[in-house]
Amino acid sequence: MKFYMNEHGFQTNVGFGELKVSSQEEYGFRPYQLLVSSVAVCSGGWLRSILKKMRIPFDDITISTTVGRNPEIANRIESIDLLFTISGKDISPKKVEKALAITRKNCAMIQSVQDSIKITESFELNYPHLANA
Repeated sequence: MKFYMNEHGFQTNVGFGELKVSSQEEYGFRPYQLLVSSVAVCSGGWLRSILKKMRIPFDDITISTTVGRNPEIANRIESIDLLFTISGKDISPKKVEKALAITRKNCAMIQSVQDSIKITESFELNYPHLANA
């Protein structure tokens, strides 16, 4: 990737389109947002794939993140908590725990930062069909 300076930050062109990065949110993605997004979406993609391979039926996955930053050291990201909300019916919590362990081992983003950023994963199961009963 090659980044080019613009008036408010930097930009690059990738296969999907133009990516603008800036310290000012109104002009592009902030660097920390991209880092957190990379960790969350890498994990989510692996979890999705593993759940399918394990033949665990699910309808949706939502990922919520909580980021711990240290304002005394350049606002450094020190922790990322990932909460996966998995929707479906008859989902085994034990199988999801196993899938998350496999996810962690295979996610390149987690493997890249785990020695410097504390990454935690948790999940909750959402059974929408029970809400309508």
